[in-house]
Amino acid sequence: MHGGPLTHRYDRPPMYSREAFTDDEAAKLRPYFTNLDQPIFALTNLPEVVKGALFARYSRSDKSLRRLFLDEFVPDLDLTGDLTVDATVGLRRAEELYDRVFLEYGDDSVAQLGGVHLACEQASNLLTKVLEWGRLMSYLEQSTRYIPYDSRVDGRYRYHRPPEVLGARHGARYVADIDGLFDSYRTLLPVLTDWARRRYPKDDATSDFVYKQTIKAKACDSVRGILPAATLSNVGIYGTGQAFEALLLRMLAHPLPEARSYAHDMLSELRKVIPSFLTRVDRPERGGAWVDYFATNAAATRDLVEQMFAAPVAANAAPTSSGPQVRLLDFDPDGEDKVLTAIAFAASDRPEAQIAAEVRRLGADDRAALLRAYVGDRQNRRHKPGRAFERTTYRFEIVGDYGAFRDLQRHRMLTIEWQPLTPNLGFDVPESVDEAGATAMFHDAMGRSADLFETLRDDHPVEAGYAVSLAYRVRYVMHMNAREAMHLIELRSAPQGHPAYRRVAQEMHRQIAEVAGHRLIAEAMKFADHETYELERLEAELAAERRRLAST
Repeated sequence: MHGGPLTHRYDRPPMYSREAFTDDEAAKLRPYFTNLDQPIFALTNLPEVVKGALFARYSRSDKSLRRLFLDEFVPDLDLTGDLTVDATVGLRRAEELYDRVFLEYGDDSVAQLGGVHLACEQASNLLTKVLEWGRLMSYLEQSTRYIPYDSRVDGRYRYHRPPEVLGARHGARYVADIDGLFDSYRTLLPVLTDWARRRYPKDDATSDFVYKQTIKAKACDSVRGILPAATLSNVGIYGTGQAFEALLLRMLAHPLPEARSYAHDMLSELRKVIPSFLTRVDRPERGGAWVDYFATNAAATRDLVEQMFAAPVAANAAPTSSGPQVRLLDFDPDGEDKVLTAIAFAASDRPEAQIAAEVRRLGADDRAALLRAYVGDRQNRRHKPGRAFERTTYRFEIVGDYGAFRDLQRHRMLTIEWQPLTPNLGFDVPESVDEAGATAMFHDAMGRSADLFETLRDDHPVEAGYAVSLAYRVRYVMHMNAREAMHLIELRSAPQGHPAYRRVAQEMHRQIAEVAGHRLIAEAMKFADHETYELERLEAELAAERRRLAST
C-alpha cells in the first residue's frame, strides 16, 4: 500500500523466522544489539575491530550474527565491567580473527567494516586539504565564514608554526609577518562589520539574532582573504579502517612535514580504537614500501616536469577585479546522446548499440521528452536523476582565490587536482572591502604575504605556502560527470553561498549549456541560481530561525 509522497508505507512480509534465545543468552546479547527478535538490528557498545571481525566471520558462516556472537565471541566476554559500555567484548578473539583473515588471506574488505570518528584539531589550511583528499570518508571543517579569527589562544593567534621554519634563520620573520596578517584581519573585521550594518540596515521583519548572524557572516566573508594558509582549523573525520590506512600512507609520503608528523599522531590515536586495522601502516615491507612508492614517484614527476616544461610564472601580486576564471577544457560532443542512450537502456531489452542508433534519429521534441521524463518534477535540489547522467563528463580549469577553492575541494567524488599555492596568480579584492574604504590595508596585507613567501621560498619551498593569504589565486582542474556537476552547481550557486564560489558554479553551468551545447542537461539543473544577492546568509538564517521556532 502507498501513502502520500513523503509517507510511503509498505506491508511487512508475512513472516520472518524468529531466533530463539535462552534467558541467559538474551542477557548477554541485549547490551550489544538493538533488538533480539527482528531481522534488522544495529550493533552497539562494541569495539570497531569486534564489529569488523563479526561481519568478516559472518560472510563465511551459515549462522546468524547474534548466534555467531554467542558461539564465538562471548567466551571472551569480560563480565567485570559495565555491560552497557563494555569495550572489551570479544576483543582478543576479534583481533585474532582479523589478523588471520586480513594478513593471511589479504581480505581488504574486512577493513571496510569498522569505522572511527576522529577529531583533527589545529591543522593548517594546507594540511586540511591533505586530510580531505579521500573520497570514501566524511568530513566537517571549521569555517572561516562564520568563525572570527581575531582572538588569541594562550596569547597566540591561531596559525601553524612549523618547527623547521621557526628553528631556522627566517623563524622570527615568519612569526612577525603572520602576526601582522592576523593584526590586519583583526583591525578590518570591525570595519567591515560597521560597513555591513550601514549598508544593510535591519528591517522590522528580521530578528536581532538573525541580523547579527548575517552581518557577522558578511564581515567574515569580506576579510577572510587576509588570513594565511597557516591559519588553523578543526576537521572532524569519519572513515573506515581501510580509508584511514590509505589516508595515513598518503600523508606519510607527503612533502609537507606537518602532514607527516600529523600522520604519526593520528596513527597513535587510531590504534587505541582499531589497532588491527592499521597493522600494515608502519611495517617496512608493507606500508613503508607504499610510502616509498608514492614519495619516489611524486619526486621523480616533479623533477621531470621542471626539466621538460617552461619555468614557473613570474610573481605577479596584482589584484584582479574580473573574478574567477573558469574554462571548460574538455567535454564529449555526443554527451547528450550518450546520456539519453543510458536512460533508455535500463528501461529497454535491446542492446545498447541499437538504442544509441535510435537515439541519434530522435527529433528535438522526443529527446527533450525522454530526458524530462527521466529527470521528473524535481521539487528541490536533493531530487536528482539517476546514474545515466554519469555517462558524460566535463573537465574545467579554474583560477580563483584559495578561500573558494577550499570549499570546492570538498567535492571529493569528482576528480580534482591543484597546483602549489603561491602569490604568482594575483589576488581578489572583495567589492565590500573597496566599498568600506579598506582597500589600502587589504593591499598592504597582500604585500606582506607575498614578501614572506619570497623570503621563505628558497630555504623552505613547501612551507612557504603557509605565508600565502586566502585571497591569492590558485589554479586547479575539476573533472566530473553530469550527475556530480548537477550536485556541485546547484549546491554552490545557492543564495547562501560565498560569492567567489557562486561565480564558479554559475560559469560552469553556463559553459555546459553554451560551450558544450548540452542544453538539455543544463536545463535539468533547474536549481542553478544565477541571481546576485547582497546578504548571502540572510535567507538561510531566516530559514534556520523558522525551524527553531517550529520545534519549540
